[in-house]
Amino acid sequence: MGVWDLLLVGAVLLLGLCGVLVPGVPGSWLVWAAVLWWALKDSRPVAWWLLVGATVALLVCQVVRWALPPRQLRASGATPRMAVYAGAGALAGFFLLPVLGAIPGFMGGIYLCERLRLGRHGEAMASLRTAMRSGGSSVLAELFTCLLIMGAWLGAVLTG
Repeated sequence: MGVWDLLLVGAVLLLGLCGVLVPGVPGSWLVWAAVLWWALKDSRPVAWWLLVGATVALLVCQVVRWALPPRQLRASGATPRMAVYAGAGALAGFFLLPVLGAIPGFMGGIYLCERLRLGRHGEAMASLRTAMRSGGSSVLAELFTCLLIMGAWLGAVLTG
């Protein structure tokens, strides 16, 4: 698989990660489609194992999301800016504190956004709790799964 193909797969993966944060965009499907495209182009067994793992992970994620409260983030006061902060925090946390850092990074991004908007610690914490209860945990579960898949894909590509 050529460099341009890998860059396109990476771009679709990033687009899928952004799509997880935007309501109505099938972000996890884009992530899965990018891995499928890579597996069809790459003949190594690791590509097919990653596709199987991604499929299982996304199915488990869907079951977990069904068990969590439905997404009603708009009703809780969530804004697109909050989604950007949460996504950037999760991505930074995922790489700074490998894998598990995405969870505190996501919540830290929401807290930072609300702290800048509201100005007080107590109000920002209350807003963070409201956002997580009204669907933020569902978004976090899907984003974390997609970050795991992207990290596994990146590891498989870099190891050659």
